[in-house]
Amino acid sequence: MRAIISREITSFFASPIAYLIIGIFLVINGLFLWVFQGSFNIFDYGFADLSNFFLLAPWILLLLIPAICMKSFSEEMRSGTLELLYISPISLWQLVLAKFIAAITLAIIALLPSLLYVYCLSELGTTEGNIDIGLALGSYIGLVFLITTYTSVSLFASSITDNQIVAFIGGLIICFILFYFSEGLATLISSSDLALSLRNLGLKGRFDTMARGILDTRDIVYLISLSFLFLYLTVSQLKYRNR
Repeated sequence: MRAIISREITSFFASPIAYLIIGIFLVINGLFLWVFQGSFNIFDYGFADLSNFFLLAPWILLLLIPAICMKSFSEEMRSGTLELLYISPISLWQLVLAKFIAAITLAIIALLPSLLYVYCLSELGTTEGNIDIGLALGSYIGLVFLITTYTSVSLFASSITDNQIVAFIGGLIICFILFYFSEGLATLISSSDLALSLRNLGLKGRFDTMARGILDTRDIVYLISLSFLFLYLTVSQLKYRNR
């Protein structure tokens, strides 16, 4: 597994696309939070916290994670190296988990520079250092769990086609449906109880709770279970291809 993880990370950074993807993530966040005027701009917002970043980041990750994962299995199928992995001494579960860990590592590397925002906001506050670190930490933990779910979904999308563009679009669509579709449906329903139940089915409702610094075990179990489900579907799809 370690060799596959290392190979995935090395091959990713050997391509200029890697730096482009990470750069786009950081630039879009930076422009909306610090440059463009509007509801996301921290100076216009008037409070020294990262709530606007955690509103924006899940949407940008909708593009970033499928872009990272689109070649995971699609490229292996296109180049014919997937057959070699089938006869390697590792199991399909180990193969999928190795690519899963590598993709999460890459996404977290892209996320790390955003920690600079915590320092900047700490200095920008009326009282220096007056920032809720616990709230920021809880929100980052929620973002990591969201990354794991996006990654498992995007790996599944990559396992069903040998076309990277199709894998990217498929991962993007499935992640969007899981993140926002039930939230959107909830806005059309007058019953508050039913609307709340629909919101809890979507990733957005679960993440919004974490972004407020509330780490509910039900939300964590839900996200882990969803990640495991799509990893299982990925393994099943690879087994089907190996028949």
